[in-house]
Amino acid sequence: MTTNATEAQTAGKYAHVNGIKMYYEIHGTGSPLVLIHGGGSTIKTNFSRIMPVLAKTHQVIAVELQAHGHTGDRDAPETFAQDADDVAELLKQLNIPKADILGFSNGGQTCLELGIRHADKVRKLIIASAFYQRDAAPEAFWKGFEKPDFSHMPQIYKDEYLKIGTQEGLMNMFNKDVQRMYTFKGWTDEDLQKIQAPSLVVIGDQDLPTPEHAAKMSRTLPHGRLAILPGTHGSYIGEAFLPKPESKIPDLFVAMVNEFLADEL
Repeated sequence: MTTNATEAQTAGKYAHVNGIKMYYEIHGTGSPLVLIHGGGSTIKTNFSRIMPVLAKTHQVIAVELQAHGHTGDRDAPETFAQDADDVAELLKQLNIPKADILGFSNGGQTCLELGIRHADKVRKLIIASAFYQRDAAPEAFWKGFEKPDFSHMPQIYKDEYLKIGTQEGLMNMFNKDVQRMYTFKGWTDEDLQKIQAPSLVVIGDQDLPTPEHAAKMSRTLPHGRLAILPGTHGSYIGEAFLPKPESKIPDLFVAMVNEFLADEL
């Protein structure tokens, strides 16, 4: 077993949160920073490149949400509101009164709900490769949820889940992720205007959501900032689906996040 794998195993813990057994890892020391993964993903697939670097300056609390990775499921659909409630309850149990939150893809949408529903728990938000309205993504993206094809799920996501769970659990996660996006209605501008936390919206210039939508989101948020980085969906964080070990962009992303979080409120 590698040193990193040993550390991750040691860091992994569970909490009973709103009826599910929720998995989380804590790395590093400093001001608390919560990492929230995207749909179909785990801590490892989304954050293995940047988490060790972030942990040099922060107490990183990386979570796995309902039906994902090591975390259990409940007899209810996945919703961003429920995910936000679960993260807030975990922070309460960990005696962390307020934290910075970084969410990627669907995790970014959970960030929005945290900013709306649990403003007292949020210091700053980093909303990465997420969107708040359907027109952010092409029509073909939404059509794909009408007749979902399991073969379209990235193989690395399947492989990583199956190191943790069963084929049945994998299909359950896939179906619940699909249903959530099939019924996605998004948020209104008025919803976003309720979020008072300073918020950094980050997007790749060849991402799924358009840079134009990201710009609109950053301008709608009362205290929004915008960063457009060269890359596709998650490549700028070193996400496992499109790994580029030689790329320095994830390091630039971490430096940008650290500077944003270090600024005084």
